[in-house]
Amino acid sequence: MDSKAIWSTIKEYLIVTIGVIVYVGGWSIFLTPNNIVGGGVTGISSIVQYATGFPMGYTYFIVNVILLIVAFLILGMGSGAKTIYAIILASAGLNVLQAVIPPEIIEILAIRNGKLMCVLMGGIMAGLGIGMSMSVGGSTGGTDIIALIINKYRNISLGKIILSLDVVIILSSLLFPSYTKAGELVDWADKITNVVYGLILVTVNSYVVDLYISGSRQSVQLFILSKHYDKIADAITYDLHRGVTVLPAKGWFTKDESHVLLVITRKTDLNLLLRYVKMMDPDAFLSVSSVSGVYGKGFDTIKESFRHSLGGKPGGLENEALESHKPSSS
Repeated sequence: MDSKAIWSTIKEYLIVTIGVIVYVGGWSIFLTPNNIVGGGVTGISSIVQYATGFPMGYTYFIVNVILLIVAFLILGMGSGAKTIYAIILASAGLNVLQAVIPPEIIEILAIRNGKLMCVLMGGIMAGLGIGMSMSVGGSTGGTDIIALIINKYRNISLGKIILSLDVVIILSSLLFPSYTKAGELVDWADKITNVVYGLILVTVNSYVVDLYISGSRQSVQLFILSKHYDKIADAITYDLHRGVTVLPAKGWFTKDESHVLLVITRKTDLNLLLRYVKMMDPDAFLSVSSVSGVYGKGFDTIKESFRHSLGGKPGGLENEALESHKPSSS
């Protein structure tokens, strides 16, 4: 592996680590002290902990080991390695943080602010943690693994998949007893209230996941008009390692022949690219616009199910469009 590949791997695992810490922190500080039941394997683990006192980190690890077997076969070794790392870290964190965080801090940050604020803060932190892990091909396990598997073959929002699975888990918490840390049994009225808070939690969670993922994958399209188009194109290609398309152009007012560069890149790389262009030609004319979807090498891929829905024929989309524009027999 060269230095760039090593740094890229370190960066990805660092993002996963931060994401897991944020995720576990949201649960340990805001959610478990209030006996809130969330979704996914963490939600199942919380139900077990509230009912039996068995630490949720152990349940989290055991259930995820089963799901990882499927993940290895479908998502590949790269995603599986990051997911294993995230699951081990989260399993340990769920047990350790609940034990080491002083009750005074939880009282000040969580209990005094009420359950609704705790649900909002916990949901934001959990969603942010999941989104950070998913953005680099990892996962915090559980329904995230199932969501990644479904998303691999279907163009369905990751957040919506997680939300549907989580609702079932939250409602199932009504079937089991729930005890506070002080050993007091939670009555039915509070359990129903906690279910409502749990539904709010996963809604916030899924929204934050989608918001983070869409933001990290958002792309932009640039048109660059410059007399030094060849130097700029070389710099973008060889220094920034981005694709460039050179289009012939003609200024209608001046009648001068010229060239326009077309570049599509991630929004996170936009500032660096603009600095490169302005450094090489301060008078360059640029047009930047957001694009809703980019498919191809280096970007997203079209799911197989979409191709099959068009009959599995090359050009199926074009044929369908032509059919829709045929004159009506009436």
